[in-house]
Amino acid sequence: MRRPVIMSMLTGVILAASTLLGAGPAPAAALPGTGSSAGAMSVEPPAEFGTDWHDPLTAAPPLAKPATKSCQVTVAETQFRDYTPYKGTFAPPSGCGDNWTKVVLRLDGKVKGRQYDRLGYLHIGGVEVLRTSTPEPSPDGIAWSVEKDVTRYSDTFRQSRDVEMLIGNTVDETYTGVIDVKVVLTFYAAKKPAPPTKSGTPGRSTAAPDRVLTLQDGTLTAPRNSERIVAEVYATGSGGGCEEFWYLTVPDAAPYSCKAANGPYREVQVKVDGQLAGIAAPFPTVWTGGWSNPFLWYVIPGPRAFDVRPIEYDLTPFAGLLNDGRPHQVDVSVVGVPEGQSGWSTPVNVLVWQDAGRAHVTGAVTRIKAGDPANSSTYTPGSPEYRLDTEGGHRLTVAGYLDTSHGRVTTTVSRDLANTSVHRWTEGENTDGLEAGWTDDETVTVDGRGPAVTTRTHRTYTMDGTTTLGADDRLRTVLTIGDRASVDASRGGRRTSWSRLDDTYTGDATYTANVPRDQRHAVGTTKERYRLYGSAGCYDRGLVTVQGVLTEDRSRC
Repeated sequence: MRRPVIMSMLTGVILAASTLLGAGPAPAAALPGTGSSAGAMSVEPPAEFGTDWHDPLTAAPPLAKPATKSCQVTVAETQFRDYTPYKGTFAPPSGCGDNWTKVVLRLDGKVKGRQYDRLGYLHIGGVEVLRTSTPEPSPDGIAWSVEKDVTRYSDTFRQSRDVEMLIGNTVDETYTGVIDVKVVLTFYAAKKPAPPTKSGTPGRSTAAPDRVLTLQDGTLTAPRNSERIVAEVYATGSGGGCEEFWYLTVPDAAPYSCKAANGPYREVQVKVDGQLAGIAAPFPTVWTGGWSNPFLWYVIPGPRAFDVRPIEYDLTPFAGLLNDGRPHQVDVSVVGVPEGQSGWSTPVNVLVWQDAGRAHVTGAVTRIKAGDPANSSTYTPGSPEYRLDTEGGHRLTVAGYLDTSHGRVTTTVSRDLANTSVHRWTEGENTDGLEAGWTDDETVTVDGRGPAVTTRTHRTYTMDGTTTLGADDRLRTVLTIGDRASVDASRGGRRTSWSRLDDTYTGDATYTANVPRDQRHAVGTTKERYRLYGSAGCYDRGLVTVQGVLTEDRSRC
């Protein structure tokens, strides 16, 4: 995160990624539901950060792997020294068929020396299957890994495809870190051939989509028998400018170094043929050089920093329109970005489930109801503290029907966004703080043969932190980030499943700015607790690091 004044004093220690790129979480060591309760470690942390520290890790659960035959394909094995993409070819595995229970992508990386955090992507056949960022290295070197369930892209993997991967990097006399990566796909074969696709059960299928499409010159041509359509958008603010920390921008009237005429409210919109089809709140990702303090992130990254997950939009209400066999314009935009300013990347994949019983599924959009967008930023001058209060939000409901081989099915999608924030800073921005929250509530109801199926998702993102640069050039950052979600599914009004997620990061790190690396005398404590529980079970793991040493790894449940 680049922040004025403070930022200009921290050359060489903060995020300098100039390309926007993505991924999945580093695997945790503990397994869900094991009941283990490992606690404090026996390692004594040093008095301050040294030249090496624990390899990066997160508290997120590891991916469950099926006990079936597996086959591996190496997708990329390369080094990144500049901004030249890796080009290769993917071929499907032999020996595991073309029907897989699960497909797991694993990236293994290593880097040593001095380097900024970098952002990266992996495309297979034009489909974005991975978006990731990298940790900042120690002089002695670090290694890390990222795993992601990519079963949903199975359609892409069934034939040979071009591969493109890039983690944009700069290597010179000062920034010496060469990024080594290897990416492998593991295919887990199904125990028996998959049964024919069944129609007649409305709802959100858990099976992999039949097709995975990308936009062609901003247009989508869908199969004429599409029964469910979901767009996923890897929307991320980055690139070295103010949109890396969009949540801190202020209107022109306020004396702050990053401006946005309408303040920090951001909303990612999708339009189909000019009609508003979806809205969403972006996650306030903090990269591993963020908040002017890389010592916060050397071991534990912030939520989603290694798992840049896409925003999902259920476009099924528009399927009747999209099923006419013609190309349709699909536009993604980020509301609130100053005109002409770059900093956001919004690649789109489109997932399609097809009706096996009908070659052409007809239907229509029956409702598009958008509330008036709300966005108010109030600047209050003061001494010694300036203040900006922001409130924003938006509501959208879309509905449509399809006449499928198993009858008429109506899908209604409602989304309600809200954001509040209080940004405080002093003259020269030597103290800079933010307390902010975002909610993104979504309800999808599918009504066809049998009782209606409803899925309600409530997402909450929080950020509460302050960076202070003292007269002695000691820079301290105290920060808490929360990523929470609740999901409830019901059929005919009766709950069928539920889950709760709470991924919370807290950090407190201090170092001396404007001095060589070996004179920073940095100290810091970071923590993450990842809890996921519900009708499918329970997972609860907490990590604590002190001066880069892992001092606690506790699993509950």
